[in-house]
Amino acid sequence: MANRKTGLIILAMALGLLMSALDNTVTSAAISHIISDINGFDKISWVFTAYMLASTSTMLVFGKLSDMFGRKLFYMIGISIFLIGSALCGMAQDMTQLIIFRAIQGIGSGAIFPISFTIIYTIFADPKQAAKLSGVFAGIFGLSSVAGPQIGTLLAESWGWRWCFYVNLPLGVLSFLVLFFALKESRSDRRPKIDYLGTLFLIVTTVSLMLALEFGGKDYAWGSWQIISLLIVAVVIGFLFIQVERRAHEPILPLPLFKNRMVLATVLACLCQGAIMFSAIAYLPIFSTAVLGNANSNSLLTPMMFSLMVGAVGFGFLQRYFSFRAVFAFSMTAGIVVSYLLSVVSHDASKFYMILLMVILGVGAIGPLMSVAQNAVAQSVDRKYIGVSSSIVGFWRNIGGVLGASIMATIVNNNYSSLIQEGAAAHQMPLDKLATLGNPEQLIRAGSALPPDTMNFLRDSLGTAINHGFILSIAFGVVGLGAAFIAGPLRFAVPAPRQDAQQEPVVSH
Repeated sequence: MANRKTGLIILAMALGLLMSALDNTVTSAAISHIISDINGFDKISWVFTAYMLASTSTMLVFGKLSDMFGRKLFYMIGISIFLIGSALCGMAQDMTQLIIFRAIQGIGSGAIFPISFTIIYTIFADPKQAAKLSGVFAGIFGLSSVAGPQIGTLLAESWGWRWCFYVNLPLGVLSFLVLFFALKESRSDRRPKIDYLGTLFLIVTTVSLMLALEFGGKDYAWGSWQIISLLIVAVVIGFLFIQVERRAHEPILPLPLFKNRMVLATVLACLCQGAIMFSAIAYLPIFSTAVLGNANSNSLLTPMMFSLMVGAVGFGFLQRYFSFRAVFAFSMTAGIVVSYLLSVVSHDASKFYMILLMVILGVGAIGPLMSVAQNAVAQSVDRKYIGVSSSIVGFWRNIGGVLGASIMATIVNNNYSSLIQEGAAAHQMPLDKLATLGNPEQLIRAGSALPPDTMNFLRDSLGTAINHGFILSIAFGVVGLGAAFIAGPLRFAVPAPRQDAQQEPVVSH
């Protein structure tokens, strides 16, 4: 009976995680249908930005609250919020409503991902078993990235784009009910004190920083008053947040965690992993269609995401044979190698060669840390901090992703514009068209209408600009490799019972 309940718990969390991870890729595939129905093309980026802001800014909060009041409670709260947001998204009548409802979805997602891993570490005393399952859970992320676009296209074309959100409802309800009946939870007798001021400061700091990174170099210049103001708010409120946390009885983010070498190394490694991953996801589709001339980006993204899934699951099983430091070093070295190869790849690269690069990127650079990072932190902190420490991993991966993609956008756009201006006279390009053709998306749309010489010039220029952008990924890989040397030689081991274990919310089955 115990084994059956454990299986049901794992199934419930897998369904919840799949539902949350599928959401962005499914929505991306349906975006053209959404625009044709409710318009709002100028606001479309906010459909994704609102979700990312909400999920990242609440991730640490939910992680800490699950430590204080129980994993089951806040996992079910997260699923409930996500389902409410999904139902509202399906009923949205304009783009503004959809953006607001996506933010509600994001708040729920901020609880689902980190608490899923936390429950795994709580119900499995053997860390090797927990490591295997965390690898499988991380693989679900890769699976959703591969299957999401196909599912989204099928739903949008067969039943309408609203079903891209309604499809979450049966999955989420099933996950909620199974977990409600299968998971028993006991809590400590003491009544924790919530750090309300710290929570507010954390959310304001995170949102301000992510907005600055999201808009900087694209919607606004880095030196504009809008970006500078957001950065000032992030720095000032962030400083106040640290001061509040140092004095709080139950800090929402316990700062002593960062004195732990493994936690600090994992944070740096995940930030760099996120930067490499999100930069690739942002620019490989453009490179595939506008530079390589492929009909779509599936020929690159599908191998990368499938390889990511293989890397996450595989290292979830294999990591017990290596120290965490060794896995970090391997992952970042693979990231440096593939980033260098992407920085020199030409527009006439063969399909086989590009797939090989995607396999290295997924299996070697991105996949391993999707599972290993969670386990490295879980093995190195007191169990009463396991919820917030698991949240730290996803939080810094998202921050790194936004940081990497934003800086890379600035590098690519500036390089592309410079290369076009330098070659405009030689290719007799009218000055009034430079601004239009300087946008890679416009190049993809107008490519077939351009003269062959001009098209080749623009394609080579864009390819070179994206090549230069991947130099940034090399830099992040080097920083991540340095993080491997910060980490101690910690390996998997069955932890000894701790005296404080009785003070944390305990999940049993």
